[in-house]
Amino acid sequence: MSVVPTIRVQSRDFDLQEEISALTAGRRDIGAVVTFTGLCRDEQGALSALELEHYPGMAEAEMQRIGRLALERFSLMGLTAIHRYGKILPGENIVLVIAASPHRQAAFDGANFVMDFLKTSAPFWKKEHAQDGTARDWVAAKDADDTARDKWR
Repeated sequence: MSVVPTIRVQSRDFDLQEEISALTAGRRDIGAVVTFTGLCRDEQGALSALELEHYPGMAEAEMQRIGRLALERFSLMGLTAIHRYGKILPGENIVLVIAASPHRQAAFDGANFVMDFLKTSAPFWKKEHAQDGTARDWVAAKDADDTARDKWR
């Protein structure tokens, strides 16, 4: 049985429990499910929203590539990755990664791997919107994200 990652880029929110249920329904061979949900922060009250843009088609293709790498490298039995775009308010979901495997370490490593590569390789851009209504510059990539990704090489 060939496992294919479930990849979505969408503006609408997602429901964590629904996504876990969809990934594990009818499965008795999964022993571990690890989830990561990234949320929009308010940056200590300074941020009113985060605007996310992506390169349609290319973002999904890169997420598929990353997902396939994770499935193979960690022998995952299932993987879901969802990334939202549009204006997202503080406290709302941005990204979800669910990794399923027979054992916990592979699920933890698989989810971590996917997030490290999503942060650096998938074509998404973020712009912060201040509480006073002004749009700030696009958020620059962080060296720490590259360092996190590079540990997997």
